[in-house]
Amino acid sequence: MDFAGLDLNLFVALDALFAEMSVSRAGERLHLSQSATSGALARLRKVFHDPLLVPVGRKMTLTPLAKGLVEPVRDFLLQAEAIRNHNPAFEPAASRRKFRMVMSDYVETVVMTEVLPRIEKLAPGVTMELISNVEGGSEELDRGEIDLAITPAKYLAAGHPSERLFEDEFTCLVWSGNKQVGSSISLKTYLRLGHVVVRFGRRQQLPTFDEWFVERFGRERRIEVITTAFNLVPQLLIGTSRIATLHRGLAMFYARYLPLKLVAPPVEIPRLEEHMQWHRSRNQDPGTVWLRSILKDALGGSAGRSKADKAAHGSGSPRRASTGSAAPRGPRVTHKAPKPASGA
Repeated sequence: MDFAGLDLNLFVALDALFAEMSVSRAGERLHLSQSATSGALARLRKVFHDPLLVPVGRKMTLTPLAKGLVEPVRDFLLQAEAIRNHNPAFEPAASRRKFRMVMSDYVETVVMTEVLPRIEKLAPGVTMELISNVEGGSEELDRGEIDLAITPAKYLAAGHPSERLFEDEFTCLVWSGNKQVGSSISLKTYLRLGHVVVRFGRRQQLPTFDEWFVERFGRERRIEVITTAFNLVPQLLIGTSRIATLHRGLAMFYARYLPLKLVAPPVEIPRLEEHMQWHRSRNQDPGTVWLRSILKDALGGSAGRSKADKAAHGSGSPRRASTGSAAPRGPRVTHKAPKPASGA
């Protein structure tokens, strides 16, 4: 092949420029000086006979030609990476690979506390980077910058394969000293109490449950506390008369350590489905395939209940939590064959 003297490393710079739309930020990503990055851009402009990035006000924007190059350039680099890392098998015990995963803090707590001990035993040299996706976007997945995302079905990105990992139910959670809530709760009391809720990102987006509740009942709950992490919700209930509606797996996890009480919701709430999703270029990557199998095996070994659920009910474990007689069951683990994503 004749690339007319084109240095293919320039595509790495082009990809960074497309991602950042800033010479200085692209340079930081590439660990190059601003002058070196500007030089790379100048060479790319000569190759494509196009300015590629042009100033609009105080910002840079892509030319029409550049917009058409974004996806092909990224796909080219991902394919090059796959060729470089091609290996017919993944050897966990000998691997020094770093896996990057995106998930909520809820999933980190109820899933990764089960998975990480297994990975340490099977692949002691592997590094795991867990990234919170508070903005709810799929940019890192689309760019192939992560190995795996675990996300609710509603937020799956189009164009990439996915597989359902587990289901969970919602439960109401209150401080065990809350005298306004007994072994059950009516809808009237539920609406009267102050609620602790989670909202994400700079725009404080409503999570799925809040959207569903407003659509179902035409009114918002009486929200008194807003936080940005699921893991903070149980702690913020202690010593108050407030209530939260939380994933049962996470509620049971914290009920092991805090004086909390689980109560069945006064209405039937749709179950939550969490899916694994990966970039299409990693569909046959042995390392990613291994990681997905570890996740499925870890949850499959729970026999339909989360680790937190088992620990809270296990013999010899202190039970500081009390549950209403009608409290819902723990996460039900179900597996399906990989299928194309249905879109966000």
